[in-house]
Amino acid sequence: MYNLFVTAQDGAWESPSYEYDRSRFLEYTNESLAEKFKTLGAEQIEYLKNIPCLFTYEGFRGGVKIGRLTDIRERGKTIVIGYEFHPRIQAITHERIEQISALLDIRKWEMNRTHWAIKDENLFERLRSSGLAHRNTQDWPQSALSKRQPSETKSQTSRVSTVAGFIKKVLTEIESNGAEVFYRGHSDRRKYKLEPSLFRKDDRGNYTYLHNEHILYRELIVSNADDFDADHHTLDRLVRMQHYSLPTRLLDITSNPLIALYFACKSKYGELKSGKYEGEVEGEVVVFSVSANYIKYFDSDKASCIANLARLPKTEKDAIDFSVSDSVTFNEQLSIKRLTHFIRGEKPFFEPEIVPSHLKDIVCVKSKKNNARIHSQSGAFLLFGLDAVLDESGSEDIKVIRISVSNKAGILAELDRLNINESTVFPYIESSAKYVANKYRFIAPKI
Repeated sequence: MYNLFVTAQDGAWESPSYEYDRSRFLEYTNESLAEKFKTLGAEQIEYLKNIPCLFTYEGFRGGVKIGRLTDIRERGKTIVIGYEFHPRIQAITHERIEQISALLDIRKWEMNRTHWAIKDENLFERLRSSGLAHRNTQDWPQSALSKRQPSETKSQTSRVSTVAGFIKKVLTEIESNGAEVFYRGHSDRRKYKLEPSLFRKDDRGNYTYLHNEHILYRELIVSNADDFDADHHTLDRLVRMQHYSLPTRLLDITSNPLIALYFACKSKYGELKSGKYEGEVEGEVVVFSVSANYIKYFDSDKASCIANLARLPKTEKDAIDFSVSDSVTFNEQLSIKRLTHFIRGEKPFFEPEIVPSHLKDIVCVKSKKNNARIHSQSGAFLLFGLDAVLDESGSEDIKVIRISVSNKAGILAELDRLNINESTVFPYIESSAKYVANKYRFIAPKI
């Protein structure tokens, strides 16, 4: 196993330390491996310091250097690393490292993006077998092979198995402390993460949709223009796209805890055997306490800035230089001018004074309830900015509490008595017909 560090910043590896955005950590890392390092505890940090590293620039510009980490520190939304290079291995040229990139699980498209990946390959074995390191060259750090990989981080959660137990927890154990409370239900607590569908990755850690966000946005409008006629803001269109299951930078949440509980139980409740469901996968309700300054409405300028990122091609989003400290200079960048142009299309009097940090933020948006589903589900959204990451344990402004849910079938039956079912949560005639048919279906008794 080894760390791969890629940057576009010229001269970065001439300094003794480097700072990564937290969002760029674990990109292009196999999902099973990423799960073990998503929380940087003492065990994870110690392990990462005891495996070798490759340091390079985007496109393998200037070749690669071999080294190791001497320090890892989290600072808010960034991770600062200290490092040193191997004293006896010279930099490997661009051409030679590219020849074995597949053996090292380095994918061509990832070399165009600044990131920190963890690869499940034996770096020194690959270098020795390819003639890029002498056969007597020892692994460095030498203790790497003796270290056990960290186990997956387990979050602490409370558990419920009835509607009454869930309501009790919501009413007695969850304090808002001046914040507004929202909920989200997952049918599989092991699988789902607090990230919008646009940011999801495949099992190898590759983004499934993110690179084509601007194409997804336009193609759906092209194919279904009439459906978007009433939407004046990009945010309105993203909400409608989310409603039709297109991957967007929105994460659905609700102000109604029982709606979240319904979604936590909606599927994967096992196989019915002898009157009991076996093989049930635990669901989960995530409770968000959101600070007032992070709650915006559908016409918010900040929400417009983030939402319109969906219309910028990936190359233009990547070209935004956030290291520019002067606000005027930042807003003079070509990508920011293009973004301002999109915003002014819906807000003609918008001033070209985008705050850089706003584009990387996460805000809670109360959108217009312009379709029956949002209305029935008391819907709101978390809108994710550029490379924004919501830690699974929450943040200073968005606190997170988790409630595991079992006895899904029993809870669904209790919710039905409270008139929360497929017919009311999904208020369409197809859903109502399905609900009625299932409710009154004849099931022959077993003989």
